[in-house]
Amino acid sequence: MKRAGILNRHLSGALAELGHGHGVLVCDAGMPIPSGPRVVDLAFRAGVPSFAEVLDGLLDELVIEGATAAHEVRGANPEAAALLQARFSELELVSHEQLKALSADARLIVRTGEARPYANVLLRCGVFF
Repeated sequence: MKRAGILNRHLSGALAELGHGHGVLVCDAGMPIPSGPRVVDLAFRAGVPSFAEVLDGLLDELVIEGATAAHEVRGANPEAAALLQARFSELELVSHEQLKALSADARLIVRTGEARPYANVLLRCGVFF
């Protein structure tokens, strides 16, 4: 059994399959899930695990070259907006409808237990070299 890092076998395996340019949507429990991308649903109950916990765990495991979120997060969920701005200096903001459309092209969707609006971000994988 792994001693460190991500222990969820579904998530760990999905992360190992990602390549440069692949998208990973980290989303709240209310985000519509498109058919097509692989989904790892971590939601246990409202708020567990939190968006911040899942995002920080993924950032420990992945090289990220860009991130996109809905501009509505700034007004509807200032805590998530501050978290995203702190993690991504060049965060791209689009409408929530655009983010939902972009998520259809993600390779992986990781659903958190977050129960606050617009706690969603689309990550673009980079390379470690």
